[in-house]
Amino acid sequence: MVSLRSSSWGPGERERYLAEQVQVRTTAGAAEGEHGAVTVAYSAYAARAGLQALKEGGSAVDAALTTALTQVALKAGAPISYFGIMSLVYLDAKTGKVSTMNAEWNTVRGETDPMSIPGSVAFGSDESVSGTEPSGRTALVGGFLKGVSAAHERFGRLPFASLFDPAIEVAETGAPIDHSMEWCYAMRTKDLARLPETAEALLKPDGTGYVEGETLLQPRLAETLKRIAEDGTDYVYGGPWGKRLVDVIQAEGGHMTLEDLEAYDVIWDDALVAEIGDGWSIATNPWPNAGGVALIEAQNLARVAGLDKGEHWTVSSESFRKAVDITSLIALSYLPAETAAALFPGLDLSPEARVTVEHAEKLWELIKDGNPLANWKRTAPMHSDDVVAVDSEGNIAAITHSINCVLWGKTAINIDGISIGDPASFQQALIATVPPGSRLPAPTETGILLKDGTPVLGFASMGAGLHQRTFQGLLNYTAFGMSVEESINTPDFFLPANDPATMQSTVVVPEGRFDEAVLDGTGLEWAAVGGDNARLGGEGYWVAVDRDPATGHVTAGSHNRNNSAAVAY
Repeated sequence: MVSLRSSSWGPGERERYLAEQVQVRTTAGAAEGEHGAVTVAYSAYAARAGLQALKEGGSAVDAALTTALTQVALKAGAPISYFGIMSLVYLDAKTGKVSTMNAEWNTVRGETDPMSIPGSVAFGSDESVSGTEPSGRTALVGGFLKGVSAAHERFGRLPFASLFDPAIEVAETGAPIDHSMEWCYAMRTKDLARLPETAEALLKPDGTGYVEGETLLQPRLAETLKRIAEDGTDYVYGGPWGKRLVDVIQAEGGHMTLEDLEAYDVIWDDALVAEIGDGWSIATNPWPNAGGVALIEAQNLARVAGLDKGEHWTVSSESFRKAVDITSLIALSYLPAETAAALFPGLDLSPEARVTVEHAEKLWELIKDGNPLANWKRTAPMHSDDVVAVDSEGNIAAITHSINCVLWGKTAINIDGISIGDPASFQQALIATVPPGSRLPAPTETGILLKDGTPVLGFASMGAGLHQRTFQGLLNYTAFGMSVEESINTPDFFLPANDPATMQSTVVVPEGRFDEAVLDGTGLEWAAVGGDNARLGGEGYWVAVDRDPATGHVTAGSHNRNNSAAVAY
């Protein structure tokens, strides 16, 4: 039996990566190797667990899944959850085929009036960013564990149970509380205390939250993960755990039933592949993954607007203004069809049209003198995690997974160690656009980048500003010739902050990274955020692994603002 527990790692490595788990980066993690690599946006310890899967003969999918499972345990189900969502893009190096898996949210079959679902969240507003009202109706049916099982069945090599080893070990021996987790507790302790089972699982016996330097034990989670590893995901999707979940959701006023869980399945599909110019193309998740369509649309718009040939947005106010206008069009994916049609009359806004250069040319003409979706506040004259793994054969697995709400969620339900978020509390309008019980369009942007038809890069993004971060990372790499590490370390702008009272938007950037003259030159109001505030200030995360197709040499880059890591061998 293969074991991926830390006892199988090298001498002193457990201690090394536990220490890295509580450090905060200011530059991207970087690693190079000849056999394989893993990179993450969060949790250095999880990246090392995934690398062990590669060293034990596992595939890129084995490594990515092991990493993702470990990340959730390390983060105590706050920004990511075993009942969250997952998207996967997988390159089979032998055949060259890119497959995608959608394990995103299903809406609840009995929820027939989504606009009346309680709650709201406003990123950029201190008053409502944590949510406004708990309710069982705010839960959706998450596919994370179903995705783990399906991806392993199709592309895994190691025994299924072994993938859970590091996560179980973390739950049993303790997850170290770092500065960011202390901040999570400071924000959410009152909500976590609302239900006895959640308080028992996540708070100290005296009802207080954990602080930096302490260790969180999760014995109930360890037992749950052991059952899933042994019995499979049916234990969750219709089994004993699922029955407990439904009872609690209904007691909190929700409409979820066991049938919702039993009916859930992942969606396998061929990748959506689109050329973006100069020999580059992107393979990503097709619709109903709205993020895949949006990322291709944005790359085409950048080239139509001349961003790829002009000065970089870090030194040019004109380029910066173009970049923020283009990325604000992410809203197109989530507007009701009639609203979008009214804003852009005569323009074909189908997913098939939006990934073409012709569409980008027409759309740019409509927005170049003012984007109707960007109500910028002028000056005078929204968590998750990423994993990208590459194995020795050149197979690439890129995963994004998320709880898709703010840190455990306002409702704060916990079933046997697994957190249940409240993603419906701010997506009522989007839920209303699809039939009850069907797949919700997903924002994740995960993919494989190809040059002249040859795969060269796997990438994944997360965070409220994932669209902005993906846009910048890909352009840095493809248009400005930067390495993965340089692409990540170059100053990046975030998701705009929206004022709920005026509905005006403010440009948001990381503190101290941009020339203020460049920002002032846009004519737009801007704000700089730093430290913990960046996480809820619209920060995005983008990680990637570059593989030289001629030599097999891999270069991995992780996020540059938390306890991320890139590892290789």
